[in-house]
Amino acid sequence: MLCIKKILENYFLIKSLTQKKMTFQSTWFLLIAVLWIGYFILEGFDFGVGVLLPFVSKNEADRRAVLTTLGPVWDGNEVWVLVAGGATFAAFPEWYATLFSGFYLPLFLILTSLIVRGVAFEYRSKYGKAQWRQRWDIAIGISSFIPALLWGVAFANIVRGVPIEKSADGNLEYVGGFFNLLNPYALLGGVVTLTVFLTHGAIFLSLKTLGGIREQARKFAIKIGLVAAVAAVSFLVWTNLMLPELNATVLVLSSVVALAWVAGLLATLKIREGWAFIFSAVAIATFVADLFYALYPRVMPSSLGAQFDLTITNASSTQYTLKVMTIVAVIMTPLVLIYQGWTYWVFRKRVGACQILHPERGVLDTATHI
Repeated sequence: MLCIKKILENYFLIKSLTQKKMTFQSTWFLLIAVLWIGYFILEGFDFGVGVLLPFVSKNEADRRAVLTTLGPVWDGNEVWVLVAGGATFAAFPEWYATLFSGFYLPLFLILTSLIVRGVAFEYRSKYGKAQWRQRWDIAIGISSFIPALLWGVAFANIVRGVPIEKSADGNLEYVGGFFNLLNPYALLGGVVTLTVFLTHGAIFLSLKTLGGIREQARKFAIKIGLVAAVAAVSFLVWTNLMLPELNATVLVLSSVVALAWVAGLLATLKIREGWAFIFSAVAIATFVADLFYALYPRVMPSSLGAQFDLTITNASSTQYTLKVMTIVAVIMTPLVLIYQGWTYWVFRKRVGACQILHPERGVLDTATHI
């Protein structure tokens, strides 16, 4: 009864705030959360497929088929993180500055990995030499593994809190080092995102491929999904224990994550890949929403004291800037969503190794020079 009462109180509080005054700061905090949800759902299976490439493929035709599932969508999926970063820079410049200065090395590694990954996708099939392609396959695997792990480490540190204090010039700055970020809670967060993305990618492959690739991907989804379930439950329990008081909404969201994930694994067992992908996407979306809800109204808590927390108020841009951003977002966001949805619809069919003609050939192998 106490839990239900708390949920109702939170609901009516949010409803009243929405009706009376939804501030631009709250709106953009919500929009940034939505951008990260979209990124983790879409780029999450990208990373999973990249890491699984050598494990679900027996020959070159299989590898070409696996990469073909990503070909039309991978670069569009990465746009979500670019928009999330740009929105953070414009709406909450103090958050952006503290985040990118304190998390410089892990974010640099992520950025480098994304660059290498994009180059690998484009260059891999230029030549048919086995050694050429093998090297790019290794690059795809490593450059998919690093972001899948480090995004979890970064977000776990944001939720946990990092050493932030006021500098001599009055600004709130990160004062820790790189190894402050490698704490047990953050590393567990990295394991969660890695295993969740691997499972999500395996489910995506089972949905988008035929034959042996589909069967191998389904087996991997079930095995890795169980590991991800244990890691995610441990992480969510730890997160709830760190909160200053028991939060009923966070508990409910955590329960939804667990139920959606279990439903996704059961759907995979029943060979209902479409439902499995929907449930895994719901689990990821709810998981990210849970973390952002636990943060609000903070954007980067300080482990040195609440007086040093970065919040949506002290880290935000001016009201005029946020107003202009909101107008642009209202106009452009539906267009982007329609275009990306259309892309997925056009390339919705399954891909099989039997459909790849002359997989051993590269596009430049037979090029003539004038």
